[in-house]
Amino acid sequence: MAGKAAAPGTGILLVTANVGTLFDDTENLQKNWLREFYQTVHAQKPQFLSLHCQEVGGKNYEASMAHVDKLVKDLLSSDAMKEYNRARVYLDENYKSQENFTALGSFYFLHESLKNVYQYDFKAKKYRKVTGKEIYSDTLESTPMLEKEKFPQEFFPEISNLDVIDLLRTCPGELV
Repeated sequence: MAGKAAAPGTGILLVTANVGTLFDDTENLQKNWLREFYQTVHAQKPQFLSLHCQEVGGKNYEASMAHVDKLVKDLLSSDAMKEYNRARVYLDENYKSQENFTALGSFYFLHESLKNVYQYDFKAKKYRKVTGKEIYSDTLESTPMLEKEKFPQEFFPEISNLDVIDLLRTCPGELV
């Protein structure tokens, strides 16, 4: 989360993170990462916070996916996030479906100062008022509040999904 910081009071904070290693050591790495995340939120004071995570569930999905619930609970119930009274969490946890699995997680937090926020319902084709905190996981394809798309395997026939993740993990420099 290092980088050039915006002025305090910025209305929007967008964060992206590869969180795969957090699930290897939940007691140390995850605690430290959360502390840094909360400090960034406190310093920036955004009204809208978007957190996009890659490798949700860690590098070994089958063994580590159980730790995702703790991370979600910590984010939604921490004292540092108490002013964010509405949240939407979308977690792709269905690792058994390789043709659809992305290992992505998206967290959206709305500060209590924001009023009348609506989200589009793709199934009903209308906007719905955002209230409370909701978590959508496992098979996101049936979730009406988002449209999930994944590059078809035929775009990269010689590379498996896990190879793409490994490729992104090992690329030097920044991806543009």
